[in-house]
Amino acid sequence: MIHNRRDFLQLSALAGAAALTTPLAGFAWPGQQKKLGIALIGLGGYATNQLAPALLQTQHIELRGIVTGTPSKIPVWVEKYKIPEKNIYNYDNFDKIADNKDIDVVYVVLPNSMHAEFTIRAAKAGKHVICEKPMSVSVKEGEAMIAACKKAGRQLAIGYRLHYDPFHLEMMRLSREKVFGEVKLVEASDGFRAGDPAQWRLHHALSGGGPLMDVGIYAIQGARYTIGLEPTYVTAQAFPKTDPQKFKDIEESLAWQLYFPNGAIANSFSTYITNVNRLYAAAEKGWFELNRAYGYKGQEGRTSQGPMQITPINQQAAHMDGVAKAILENRPNNVPGEEGLRDMKIIEAIYASMAAAGKKLKIG
Repeated sequence: MIHNRRDFLQLSALAGAAALTTPLAGFAWPGQQKKLGIALIGLGGYATNQLAPALLQTQHIELRGIVTGTPSKIPVWVEKYKIPEKNIYNYDNFDKIADNKDIDVVYVVLPNSMHAEFTIRAAKAGKHVICEKPMSVSVKEGEAMIAACKKAGRQLAIGYRLHYDPFHLEMMRLSREKVFGEVKLVEASDGFRAGDPAQWRLHHALSGGGPLMDVGIYAIQGARYTIGLEPTYVTAQAFPKTDPQKFKDIEESLAWQLYFPNGAIANSFSTYITNVNRLYAAAEKGWFELNRAYGYKGQEGRTSQGPMQITPINQQAAHMDGVAKAILENRPNNVPGEEGLRDMKIIEAIYASMAAAGKKLKIG
């Protein structure tokens, strides 16, 4: 647990340095030959379009297995990624992966309500786990996931790719080094227009909530690592639904405010009805910001002194390589389960404040 700014900044400095030195494709790591094997659990859009292609660029981990409940997807993956039959599983026989020495890590890329089950099953099977965000649909589930991985002696990492992205690392650095003085205000918002009403994100039983659980969590993360402290209080407001039928199970749009022990405030908004994607920090002597902040690419960084001169990377490759390197070096990763649990405590407090008509509540 981070108790004060100094603890947070020391942790961020270590994380930032490790991430900036994370080897990517084409970079030789002297003395390191072994690659870990990873299996993707769930072959939806993120696994298909982002994770699997990124694994062709990683230096320390490679795709060796898949777990899917849709047999029709298997031939495409076998042909494209040369997955051997013995490394293909479904949700029912997944536990047999315990006997597969090809697989060291599993990446849980399933609907939110399935994260806890498959993280715990993977840990019991003796595999390290990367779990997509949010780590769970409740604090209680998150605690169980962490406990299961600790009991098994395996690492749990959360899919916070932006902890390895140079634009976001620069936001952390500018705050940590107080380049523009102490950060006093953060505006962090993320949202998009949700299309297909049948998608799992719009059904509470699968998602655990609406845009807050899906993309609002990026804004929570951005505020936390930009201010450099853990928030202590929250207020939150829900907005009237413009499409009550489509969003009958979940919130459509919401706003919240995080209050930090140094007096800083983060003001955030998340929605499924319009596009918003920004991380802005106002400090004592200037400001710094990212537009298209949370996307897979296309970030633009600026400060009150001019544009950020940063070369983009493949975020997913850097994230998975960073986690793999931590496992190979037998050290903690930069995005552990405890990091995801902090966000879940904030999310539960946001929902509680919404239910209490915006009452200011203590987090945790």
